[in-house]
Amino acid sequence: MGNMREIRDRIKSINDIMKITNAMYLISSSKLKKAKKDLAATQPYFNKLLYAMRSILSRAPEDIDMRYFDQREEIKPEDRKVGYIVITADKGMCGSYNHNIIKLTEQKMAAHKQSHLYVMGQVGRMYFQRRAHAGELDVDTEFIYTTQNPTLYRSRRIAEQMLKAFDEGKLDDVYIIYTDMVSSIAFEPKILQLLPLDAEHFVQSEGEITKHHEAVFSPSPNIVMEHLTPNFMKGMIYGAMVDSFCSEQQARMSAMDSATTSAKDMLQDLSLQYNRARQAAITQEITEIVSGANSAEL
Repeated sequence: MGNMREIRDRIKSINDIMKITNAMYLISSSKLKKAKKDLAATQPYFNKLLYAMRSILSRAPEDIDMRYFDQREEIKPEDRKVGYIVITADKGMCGSYNHNIIKLTEQKMAAHKQSHLYVMGQVGRMYFQRRAHAGELDVDTEFIYTTQNPTLYRSRRIAEQMLKAFDEGKLDDVYIIYTDMVSSIAFEPKILQLLPLDAEHFVQSEGEITKHHEAVFSPSPNIVMEHLTPNFMKGMIYGAMVDSFCSEQQARMSAMDSATTSAKDMLQDLSLQYNRARQAAITQEITEIVSGANSAEL
């Protein structure tokens, strides 16, 4: 009976866990749908913004302010101050999602002595801050942002901070490390350079932009670029945030689906064990009754 009670307790425990994994799957599914909808709603705006940047650069006068395009080639590679915005999750239980981002970040940091980390998400923040306390890394402890429900406001604040650090010479290069949702079932960690911007990435071919003999910049080309560049940066960061958030939810859905499947398999095995133990107990009781009856007859 003790063995049967133990099996019953395990079955109850697994059933309780399966309810949680099912609930987490449904929650992530709902969040994924909302994030995809938000991204689709903002995508046209950022496509137009990219077109505007390309259009301006194709007609820009020689005296336009190009400081955010300055590659700072005079600085040696080993002396460049590199900033990494790293997007992880606020919690685990999403397979290898966090591990892959942390692994890629460590690989990239190993190539630059002067690496500065700006970590989003509680999982990555806790991991890298432990290494920072050991004196291994430089982590901005005041850079505290959640990765849940990405917003344009959040991406704008981050863009402004990075542009200011670049302007002041505190950073020479800025990258964002995030998870790209390649398809509905596949995602992979990626790194994207935010600063300095590369003019060649904007004007790719003559046919992309309708050329005009004259263009009017109001109030001036520099002020137009001063307005567009932070918005462009905001769009890049926001896109990376939403991609990462979608990937996180997809990873959690996959992990919870696997956990639920494993739980069902375990329940099936435990049910067989329980039935065998129950049959053995019944057989033993019958044997004891028969033995007792035989003893009484003697």
